[in-house]
Amino acid sequence: MNGRIVEPSSGQFKDVFNPATGEVTGSVALASVVEVEQAVQEARAAFPGWSETAALKRARVLFKFKELLDRHHNELAMLITREHGKVFTDAHGEVVRGIEVVELPAGIPNLLKTDFTDQIGTGIDNWNLRQPLGVVAGITPFNFPVMVPMWMFPVALACGNTFVLKPSERDPSASLRLAELLKEAGLPDGVFNVVNGDKVAVDALIEHPDVAALSFVGSTPIAEYIHTEASRRGKRVQALGGAKNHLVVMPDADLDQAVDALIGAAYGSAGERCMAISVAVAVGSTADALIEKLVPRVKSLVIKNGENLDAEMGPLVTAEHKAKVAGYIASGELEGAKLIVDGRDHLVCSEPGYFLGGTLFDGVHTSMKIYKEEIFGPVLGVIRVPDFATAVKLTNAHEFANGVSLYTTDGGVARAFARQIKVGMVGVNVPIPVPMAWHSFGGWKRSLFGDHHAYGEEGVRFYTRYKSVMQRWPDSIVKGAEFTMPVAK
Repeated sequence: MNGRIVEPSSGQFKDVFNPATGEVTGSVALASVVEVEQAVQEARAAFPGWSETAALKRARVLFKFKELLDRHHNELAMLITREHGKVFTDAHGEVVRGIEVVELPAGIPNLLKTDFTDQIGTGIDNWNLRQPLGVVAGITPFNFPVMVPMWMFPVALACGNTFVLKPSERDPSASLRLAELLKEAGLPDGVFNVVNGDKVAVDALIEHPDVAALSFVGSTPIAEYIHTEASRRGKRVQALGGAKNHLVVMPDADLDQAVDALIGAAYGSAGERCMAISVAVAVGSTADALIEKLVPRVKSLVIKNGENLDAEMGPLVTAEHKAKVAGYIASGELEGAKLIVDGRDHLVCSEPGYFLGGTLFDGVHTSMKIYKEEIFGPVLGVIRVPDFATAVKLTNAHEFANGVSLYTTDGGVARAFARQIKVGMVGVNVPIPVPMAWHSFGGWKRSLFGDHHAYGEEGVRFYTRYKSVMQRWPDSIVKGAEFTMPVAK
């Protein structure tokens, strides 16, 4: 806070683990309401100076920050691997996607350009401004400790806001390192603050009257809670929730390409992605051939400590989460799904961490828990449907609507799918359709609470208020009061 490490007053700490070994690697202080109050006040004090700083000067800080991110790329990726567990190559890609978001608001002078209309009436001009909100906060999940915070704070800071970040207490080191790099880039003290903590810190940010807006990424129950509680206090809220992403495989699809897509999208990062594919929708006669090709690939996944460069999948983030995912597998069996590959049988030689192998179900039905709920683990279920229309209807009926993909070689089918599907992010022969930084990220239905998607131009709109200005000067003003509705003259 305010450019320095602050000693905690709560006396509450939480262990941080290396998921690949199960070893405690450190402890993180959990903030009390006192620390949250201090962080918000530091941000509030820094706001006037930062918001009045020229947009070009704010952009130059982000340019320098981007340069430092490039220089410390491998260091950040290793922090992710050692506290989250994802393989190093995947963590490296996460940092890249975060850097891409930084590159967008580095052009904030152009993004904040607005409209000017000369002579809307005699002697009157009209233009608009986008101005910062004040102190804004971000609450981010464990699965992307670098990328998701950078969906938020670079855009917010570029727009002139000050920021309080509450990262996941499971992998806190990356956020602290980002704060250090921002300071090194020349960001004034107090503009960006990191408060580690649990629900106490979250509720304190929700309830604080000086926090103008909240961004959140995580599970749907928490997203809905944050949206409800913060909105009723008059805050602007952007809360991204859970997902159940489908990949529809048409009979004309290239099955080898579809299988490659499913293996990477279902089991990459051990399935701990809100855009992971957890349901393969096999249309018509494709199911048997799809299963036949999937089974050996799932069984042969290279699962080990993510620091090994040949690893394809690492451990789950905690022992508790591993047990939760194993519970979903047991539930699928109990409800009658056909368990073809059981990840609970996977053993990693000499690795005592939180490992679970890839799991594959066939014969999944929409009434099953493994279909209805987000598992957030390396579990893929295959559901069989007779035709394209049924595939669309099934996908549209789910309460989550984050991402969806279609594999086909038929352009007409692809066009119909993109238009008919009621999901926020759609891929055609693209397994994980995460938009690039100059577009925006977000789902529909119970995958997003709030009116704005993340980053891109939507992010600029979320972190600014629109103001319209009309102006004229005395020599163009007609004498006398006017009592009729003003119109252009």
